[in-house]
Amino acid sequence: MLRVMLLRHAKAEPAIPGASDRARLLAPRGRQQATELGQFMARHRLTPARALVSPAARTRETWECVAIALPEAPAAEYDERLYNAPASGLIAMIRDTDPMAVRSLLLVGHNPGLHQAAIELIATGDLDARQRLHEKLPPGGLVVIEFKLSEWSALHPLAGRLERFVTPGEIEAATD
Repeated sequence: MLRVMLLRHAKAEPAIPGASDRARLLAPRGRQQATELGQFMARHRLTPARALVSPAARTRETWECVAIALPEAPAAEYDERLYNAPASGLIAMIRDTDPMAVRSLLLVGHNPGLHQAAIELIATGDLDARQRLHEKLPPGGLVVIEFKLSEWSALHPLAGRLERFVTPGEIEAATD
């Protein structure tokens, strides 16, 4: 069984005309969301064996906040290909993963690519969660997909089962 987790960066500061999009940081609320998500992932044993992270400031910050809470979090691998990657590029990155070393992979990136990749990969799982995911993947949203495959290279559209889809709002509501 292989598992991929797709994490959209948490809430970022608004874009400033003329400023670099890559330099946008998380908003204070985004840092809180990412920290709470890391705690959620730790409680639910969702620690990846490998973490590929977009080099944008907001994705790096998201991973840093998540990783602090995870037992034995892997070192982030900052990969330029993740910055605003289309779904096809993300799926190609997943397929290139070494299955002997990595059974659980986390990608921290951006929409619309992450959202589209999730939709393209998922065939089954909780119907309500799949419908919510089809509507949107909000900032700080985490999609966990499981595949009954032994090799990442065998990954194909509609091969996965949605194991869970969680948003910052749901985590916040559960802790109130």
